[in-house]
Amino acid sequence: MDGIVTEVAVGVKRGSDELLSGSVLSSPNSNMSSMVVTANGNDSKKFKGEDKMDGAPSRVLHIRKLPGEVTETEVIALGLPFGKVTNILMLKGKNQAFLELATEEAAITMVNYYSAVTPHLRNQPIYIQYSNHKELKTDNTLNQRAQAVLQAVTAVQTANTPLSGTTVSESAVTPAQSPVLRIIIDNMYYPVTLDVLHQIFSKFGAVLKIITFTKNNQFQALLQYGDPVNAQQAKLALDGQNIYNACCTLRIDFSKLVNLNVKYNNDKSRDYTRPDLPSGDGQPALDPAIAAAFAKETSLLGLPVAAVPGALSPLAIPNAAAAAAAAAAGRVGMPGVSAGGNTVLLVSNLNEEMVTPQSLFTLFGVYGDVQRVKILYNKKDSALIQMADGNQSQLAMNHLNGQKMYGKIIRVTLSKHQTVQLPREGLDDQGLTKDFGNSPLHRFKKPGSKNFQNIFPPSATLHLSNIPPSVAEEDLRTLFANTGGTVKAFKFFQDHKMALLQMATVEEAIQALIDLHNYNLGENHHLRVSFSKSTI
Repeated sequence: MDGIVTEVAVGVKRGSDELLSGSVLSSPNSNMSSMVVTANGNDSKKFKGEDKMDGAPSRVLHIRKLPGEVTETEVIALGLPFGKVTNILMLKGKNQAFLELATEEAAITMVNYYSAVTPHLRNQPIYIQYSNHKELKTDNTLNQRAQAVLQAVTAVQTANTPLSGTTVSESAVTPAQSPVLRIIIDNMYYPVTLDVLHQIFSKFGAVLKIITFTKNNQFQALLQYGDPVNAQQAKLALDGQNIYNACCTLRIDFSKLVNLNVKYNNDKSRDYTRPDLPSGDGQPALDPAIAAAFAKETSLLGLPVAAVPGALSPLAIPNAAAAAAAAAAGRVGMPGVSAGGNTVLLVSNLNEEMVTPQSLFTLFGVYGDVQRVKILYNKKDSALIQMADGNQSQLAMNHLNGQKMYGKIIRVTLSKHQTVQLPREGLDDQGLTKDFGNSPLHRFKKPGSKNFQNIFPPSATLHLSNIPPSVAEEDLRTLFANTGGTVKAFKFFQDHKMALLQMATVEEAIQALIDLHNYNLGENHHLRVSFSKSTI
């Protein structure tokens, strides 16, 4: 595998304060057989490296580069799809772990799989290789937490029966072993329907039930498998993946629920074990034949979805299936979005003393290409904003509703209007309406623009680009401090053309973006400002 470094085990004195999770690793090398490993996080102790880069197969695997807050359950979940996990040792301070599988074959399968598909935990790539140790001998009294987690997982695995509220009490099942996944979709540039989710998640086992809903302006779903192991596999393979090219990112967790109660079969909820359920109040019941028709009729595809590169291809979802899913998305539509997509937003609770069409154009332009803005003549704390398409308006609503602009929490909803009317010829509306259709500042004009990949919620950290060589850190700090906020941190990228700049609050960052996006820095360089997902 790429980037493999020598595997390390740490030898330390067994002081009384160091026995947080002591253990002995039995090794084929006699001189290593009594090496004590303690997960005490003391990095000043020297590593003793084993020089073997790519060891012979072993059922003990060495996992490196783990995120600091990762849990035993998450590490065990990596191994579950490949067979029984028999032991685990976390070296928390070292961001490493040892995982022991029941058989060498299972370990080989796991290593082979992860050499083709880089495993991620909490959105960070991690590295897995064979350990030089042939088995893990852990001191159970010192490694109690890990052993307890392992026993819980094993109990669920060996039971191997569909969990439901009747057979297992919820308190007996920790969230990690639930057959129910909670799915949040970020960067939802195209609609994602219940059928799209069913198609993707069915690759990992029988999907029994799905419920979709919008919470905190985010599209979410609960999805129940017949077996918690399938849920583990799906989470492992799909968390962090994009459904379509560079958008619709899946964020997956285990739900605390172990059984979903579905009342209606419609475009928002479905119980696949009970086709007889009613469709509910005014909800169109979906014809089961539609899905089959989509699979054959990929030419129905109305959305500009690229062949899904890397995103779902390792998961053996063919492009035809992705196309069918997209066609379903275009046909069924998302709650709140009409078939053509509702392009006009109503924004209310604006600061009428401060707001201008230009400021709304700049802020909403982070999430799509704003065509027209109209501040309402008789209600100047409200405005209509027309985006280029329904997906952009959905995106802007999801990210900006509830944010603070000029000291007021703004409300963003879909408008009933189809377009924003321009004032009649010769009629002065005091500059309240502006047409931005031909603006050179649209971020998403080019198909497949990189900007699609860099759509993030408003954050205190801003990404700056197009910085000329003559502009120094101090110049930018002063410029951003002049917007009325406090610059907390700053970091240039290597080439000095881009930087990250952190304001004290999200509201200050929103203000700075409105004021300084497209600011002329001289030398024909106009500053580009967007929200970043990073922190400094």
